[in-house]
Amino acid sequence: MADQNQNKHQWNDEDNFWRSNFQTRPYGTSGKDYEFYQPGYRYGYDAANKSGNRSWADAEKDLASKWESFEQRGESTWEQVKDAVRDAWDRVTGKHTVGTH
Repeated sequence: MADQNQNKHQWNDEDNFWRSNFQTRPYGTSGKDYEFYQPGYRYGYDAANKSGNRSWADAEKDLASKWESFEQRGESTWEQVKDAVRDAWDRVTGKHTVGTH
C-alpha cells in the first residue's frame, strides 16, 4: 500500500509540473488544453518507471502499438500525444533534458 501511495504522490507531482509547463512545449501551442495531453504524460510517466533501462528508441514502437488500449487515452491518437509521452519519458529517465530532442 505504501508503494501505491508513493507512486500516486509522485504522479501528482509530475501532473502538477506538466500542468504548469505544457504550454512551453511546441505542441502546447496547438490550442488544446492540458486535459488533452494529460493521458500522454501519464502514459509516458508510467512506462518510463517500468522500463528498466530501455531507451526511447527501443520502447517507442511498443508504446505506440499499446496506446490504443490505454484506458485513459480519451479521444487522442498516438500522433497527437507522442511528444507529450516522450517528454514525460525523458523527464523520468533523465536521459534527455526536456526540450532538447
